[in-house]
Amino acid sequence: MTVNVRDLRSDDPAEAAAFTDVRHRALPHIIWTPAAILHRLAHSHPEARFRSLVAEEDGEIIGTAQAQLAHDSPEPGLGMLNIYVHPDRLHRGAGTLLVRASEEHLRAHGATRLFAWVLDEPANRSFAEHHGYRASRSAHFLSLDLTADALPPLPPLPPGVELRSAADLADDPRPMFELDAETTSDEPSDVDTEFTDYEVWIEENWKHPLLERELTTVAFVDGRPAAFSAVHADASTGRYATAMTGTARAFRGRGLAKLTKNHSLHRARAAGFTRALTGNDTDNGPMLAINKWFGYRIVATEVRYVRELG
Repeated sequence: MTVNVRDLRSDDPAEAAAFTDVRHRALPHIIWTPAAILHRLAHSHPEARFRSLVAEEDGEIIGTAQAQLAHDSPEPGLGMLNIYVHPDRLHRGAGTLLVRASEEHLRAHGATRLFAWVLDEPANRSFAEHHGYRASRSAHFLSLDLTADALPPLPPLPPGVELRSAADLADDPRPMFELDAETTSDEPSDVDTEFTDYEVWIEENWKHPLLERELTTVAFVDGRPAAFSAVHADASTGRYATAMTGTARAFRGRGLAKLTKNHSLHRARAAGFTRALTGNDTDNGPMLAINKWFGYRIVATEVRYVRELG
C-alpha cells in the first residue's frame, strides 16, 4: 500500500466531504464542513499561497494539511501548517509526507519560520518534535452543553447600549470589520495579524459559509460600535462556535464582550443549537474566567509548535 500526497480537488464534492471527515475525526472540537473547506481554498488571499493537501492511500483520503503564509502579518517570512491524519490510519507515513510537502511549499515562497498546532497528546508532541518543532504556547478547547447547562440570566442593557445582529448590518458590515481589525490586532499571539483590506475581509470573513449572522451580536454604545461576538455554526449538527469575541479599546472594562456573548448564547439555545464550542490561550485568565462563568468546560488542549527553517 502506497501513500501519496496531492492537492485537494476543489471540483469534487465527495473529496471535500472526505477531507472534512478526516478533520472532524482528528479534531472534533472545531466545526468543519465541506463548504468551509472549499471557501477557504477559493477565497484566501493570493499572497497567502494557501494550499489544501490530502494524503491518499488506495483511493482513500487518510490525512489532510492546510498550509499558508501569514500574509496579513507585519512580520515577513511566517508560515503556518496544520496536519491531521485519520485516527484509524496512523503509522502509514501520511503525516510525514504531508509535513514534508507543506514545508517545501512554504519554504519555496519565502517562509523562514513555521507554526503548527498539535493536540496535547504524547504521540502528537513526539511527532512534532521529531520533525524539528519546539513548543511555544498552548490553548484550551472548551465546550458547553446547551441542552443541559444553565446559562447566566440576561441582565438589562446599560444606558446607551444597543445590541444588533450581524444580519442587521448586512447593508454595511464595516462596523464589524473595524471591531474585528482592532481586537484581532490586540489578541495575544505568536503571529501578529493586521486586517487592513476591507474587501479582502468581506470575501474571507463576512462571506464565510459558517458565519451565523443572526447569532453574531454587536454592541453599540451611543451609536458607536463597541464590542462583538462572532459566531460560526452548523445547524445540521446543532453546533455553535465562538469565532471571535472582542471589545474596542475605548470601551473595555464595561463587560460588553460578556454581554454580547451571553445574548448570542441565549439566542443559539432558543434556535435549537445543542453544543457551544470555543477556545482560549491557556494563559488568557480573564477570558477563561468568563467562559467558566458561562459554564464552559475544558475538553482538550493543543500546543503551538514552531520551527526555524535553516
